Amino acid sequence: MASLKSSFLMAFLIAIAFVVCKAKHDKPHNDSVLVYKLSVQASIDEVSRVSNDFAENGTLTRRLQGINVAGLPSAIESCRVVLSIARYNLNRSVPTSTNTVPPYGVRFDFITWLSAAIADFDTCIDGFGYSSDEARKIVFESLENSTKLVVNSLSIISKIDEDVRKDKSSSIVDNSGSRKDWPPSWLSASDRELLFRANPTMNADVVVAADGSGNYSTISEAINVVPPYSTRRFVIYVKRGLYLENVRIDETKPYIMMYGDGMDQTIVSGSLSNSTLTATFLTPTFAADGSNFIARDVGFQNTAGPAKMQAVALESSSDQAIFYKCSFDGYQDTLYTHSNRQFYRECRITGTIDFIFGQSAAVFQNCSILVKKPLLGQQNVITASGKAMAGVNQGISIQNCSVSAAEDLGGARTFLGRPWKNYSTTIFMESMLDNLIDPEGWLSWIPGIPPPDTIYYAEYNNTGPGAVTSNRVKWNGLKVNITSDEAKNFTVRSFINGVDWIPETGVPFQPDL
Repeated sequence: MASLKSSFLMAFLIAIAFVVCKAKHDKPHNDSVLVYKLSVQASIDEVSRVSNDFAENGTLTRRLQGINVAGLPSAIESCRVVLSIARYNLNRSVPTSTNTVPPYGVRFDFITWLSAAIADFDTCIDGFGYSSDEARKIVFESLENSTKLVVNSLSIISKIDEDVRKDKSSSIVDNSGSRKDWPPSWLSASDRELLFRANPTMNADVVVAADGSGNYSTISEAINVVPPYSTRRFVIYVKRGLYLENVRIDETKPYIMMYGDGMDQTIVSGSLSNSTLTATFLTPTFAADGSNFIARDVGFQNTAGPAKMQAVALESSSDQAIFYKCSFDGYQDTLYTHSNRQFYRECRITGTIDFIFGQSAAVFQNCSILVKKPLLGQQNVITASGKAMAGVNQGISIQNCSVSAAEDLGGARTFLGRPWKNYSTTIFMESMLDNLIDPEGWLSWIPGIPPPDTIYYAEYNNTGPGAVTSNRVKWNGLKVNITSDEAKNFTVRSFINGVDWIPETGVPFQPDL
């Protein structure tokens, strides 16, 4: 209780200090950066306290064990994992200096990582979806203070960013903050060859081969030898084959690149699902939580099937993650773009319900989105954005992709998306939408009840028979005639600041419309 009171006091003092700073100065000052740093440190302290409460013998764990909670072990484990990721995101959000205002790229990083921490808290709570109201209330209240503190930090850095951009009328993007933390070896001609052609003759750090011809026979074994917290790119070549395993790359292992022999040749496969009350966050066949992850020419699949409910093929909390020429195959909840900034290029995604979902800021370019046949009586929904509040860097942007049926859908209706949470944000732009798209376009989360006006759904310059918008649902949050200036907000350049980090990988991308 003492630590809780201390955190509230700290938040109060931070708020007062920030008001005083803004009263004294017309633009962001070093004092504001100091206030921001103190606010993030208060957030870290609180999240650490809650994490301890979720430990094996922690107070929250013991309290929840005294209640009849369905799927309790999985829900608690999900919270432990995401709170560890949240601490990592928050520690990265502390400025190294308070002598100057951070440049644009660093401010963008901070906003992204704080948004990711908020998503982590939501995921912890969502893991108790099958529990009693009492259990959910306990978990929600345990994270309430953490959420408030991080939102406070996000408000401060967002205000600093807003004021700096107002002062720089020439451009909102100050590239002086462009990060160059990739090692010189990664920029070599031979490494670019690796990215462009995934040449198997390249000297990878380790080779995985199911037939025993490599250093390891499983991907998990290769991940285990990656040095923790290294800033050197660690390259794993996975030879063609079927790898029946569940893999998680945790936040301690950034800068991994994994490449295979093709999305239909190198396949990672699993079958975990929500049907056994496993938290959705723990069902992925492959989970990439370490930052700066790259995958190329690999297939990820979950074979649980449509009757097993949520069953994730890939989950990514990796910031500045890139998936190039990969496939993601499943049914409900195939691709969990959990948090942070993600870029998908020339990938194939298949599924039925909410099969592209999460709370990241994700851009899909030149991808093939294929809809499968759902169970009898079900409707297909392509996206489900989990953006839950204003001001966070989250949403789904689908640009220059194709949306079509993978098979005969048996008359099932198919929708572009439905609002998972109150600020759900999704845009389809410059994409080909085939005739499987229902004329209404979008579906309510609760049948028959329109979503709140706070959602942002948009369509821009799409083609194909499914792109006709004359009969779209009449929601205040749906925009079917946005301008190019509005659409630009969801490009690689604006939405994920991708011009600052994608070029160094050699992966092709379209920065703008």
